[in-house]
Amino acid sequence: MRHLIAALALVAASLPAQETVVLRAARLIDGTGAPAVSDAVVVVAGDRIVAAGKAGAIAIPAGARTIDLGDATLLPGFIDAHTHIIGRPLSDPRSDLAAVKDYPGYAAIVGVANARKTLMAGFTSIRVLGSPDFDDMALRAAIDAGTVPGPRIEAAGHSFGITGGHCDENGYKPGMMDADYRTGVADGVDEVRKAVRYQVKYGADVIKICATGGVLSEGDAVGATQYTLEEMKAVVDEARKLDRKVAAHAHGTEGIKLAVQAGVASIEHGSFLDEEGAKMMAQRGTYLVPTLSAGEFTENAAKSGRLTGLRAQKALAAAAAMRNAIRVAMKNNVPIALGTDAGVGDHGANGHEFTLMVNWGGMTPMQAIVAGTSSAAKLLGWDTRVGTVAAGKLADVVAVPGNPLSDVTLLEKPSFVMKNGVVYKQRGAEALTSASTSNAP
Repeated sequence: MRHLIAALALVAASLPAQETVVLRAARLIDGTGAPAVSDAVVVVAGDRIVAAGKAGAIAIPAGARTIDLGDATLLPGFIDAHTHIIGRPLSDPRSDLAAVKDYPGYAAIVGVANARKTLMAGFTSIRVLGSPDFDDMALRAAIDAGTVPGPRIEAAGHSFGITGGHCDENGYKPGMMDADYRTGVADGVDEVRKAVRYQVKYGADVIKICATGGVLSEGDAVGATQYTLEEMKAVVDEARKLDRKVAAHAHGTEGIKLAVQAGVASIEHGSFLDEEGAKMMAQRGTYLVPTLSAGEFTENAAKSGRLTGLRAQKALAAAAAMRNAIRVAMKNNVPIALGTDAGVGDHGANGHEFTLMVNWGGMTPMQAIVAGTSSAAKLLGWDTRVGTVAAGKLADVVAVPGNPLSDVTLLEKPSFVMKNGVVYKQRGAEALTSASTSNAP
């Protein structure tokens, strides 16, 4: 670890303050859904984009430094609206016992490595929907201070649900993992209000609840409703008072509808979404965050024997349903934001979600790009800062080799990553900085 820290401190440093840099590439996709611009330039001064468009139409400031990326496509920094950045993926054989075997603080240290992988994958902003011990807050603070490299984080703190539900750590002997409103379990209207207040007290940017059962939890049906409509309305009401949005984990058909009626901002997973639920979501502007990567990952884990019993059955059922749910959502004009549930699957593989949105969901590559840029930015409430390549926005720019509109899998392999005007990756090489001001949101 000591050698890694020393190496990071010595690798290529950040761009000098207010240096003007011109990024050139064969094309630009700005994240709005507009057609790609050929022979593109993006002009960056300090941490901001000052101009973007076709080379001949953009004035290049005298003395600007040019980075020519050749036959590549410039895009906005990608956004993952559903991660567990401090989580160990299911591929780690120690993941199931982490809650009872890890030292306090270990997860946040693991999160440092996960954050670097995520940033190198081109994801400059993420939403973290559930972490124990406020480890996501600790990592967010370290990234914002420039202590470690990583994406900017919108954090939920502890996600919470009913006693014995998906947000509860179930499957252990009585007394071992009992929780309360502070750490993941809140029952009834008064307790859920208290749970919202507690998470916000310690820095939650968003509130995450479990409205239905889940795949990896023990003993509950994946589609079973858990919170009542009254409880979820109380969560949303309290969150709104505190200027926070609510994300609802919801696989089951009826649980999705109850959460939408309650006024949540997003449905996470939405595996068994039906036409009625999709119409409700479209009418209310409720986002779907489909987490197809988690569906594929758990499906493969069930087929390989990594998951067994009820969890394997739930994984297979949810993954099959997800393939239909995203198409139902698309048909009914439900707003969609990219989210991977990284922490179930591997960190740093976030870009694979673009591929699955096309292959499983029937999206065009451009629709998938919008879901992972401007649409996700709107869900996070960050659309005035990030999500598109436009003058005045933070200089979060990635590039991929070739044209992702012809081959969506290219989005899994960014060759250039810039966050806040700082170059972190160029032509496959990392250029990490330890400068204290370079990672501020």
